Amino acid sequence: MTQHNIIVIGVSTGGPVALRRLFSGLPPLNAAIIIVLHIPQGMDYRIAKGLDAVSSMPVALAEDGEFLRSGQIYLAPGGYHLLLAGNHRIVLVEGERVNFVQPSVNLAMKSLTRPLNGKIIGVVLTGMGRDGAEGIRHIKAMGGITMAQDQESCAIFGMPKAAAETGAVDMVLSPEKIGKQLVSLLH
Repeated sequence: MTQHNIIVIGVSTGGPVALRRLFSGLPPLNAAIIIVLHIPQGMDYRIAKGLDAVSSMPVALAEDGEFLRSGQIYLAPGGYHLLLAGNHRIVLVEGERVNFVQPSVNLAMKSLTRPLNGKIIGVVLTGMGRDGAEGIRHIKAMGGITMAQDQESCAIFGMPKAAAETGAVDMVLSPEKIGKQLVSLLH
């Protein structure tokens, strides 16, 4: 199975606005993009459709057993944890909430394995709590690239702050500047 570039984005409160800012005007990227947004079931489809309308890449709800494709954005459905098997196949798990949330950013990021080739990029955007901090540490430890949203552009600086406090975040930027970095890293 060919390895490809994978971006995992974790986000919560203020997420739809931050994601629109990130993806609006962004060209198609040579990466499979996973979005783990703390969202209840039922709202996920609307958010995927809204993002699809502003993104140059197709956005859809992730499906269990689906193989990652470069240039596709997958939104973790509400009520399920999203894991990546072998960095190439989506596994959805009902399970228990982790740190009060489902889906969990940490579980998605920590399911990644060290790539043989291709880049792994972890991004934590606006939100309450600490979800994503352990995941960012995991991605950095296996040689990945890590980013967090800056305080000025966040609705709530909890998740990005917790990620930055791990010492494992390479860049702290606005959503628009994160998009520019992704373009330069993947082209």
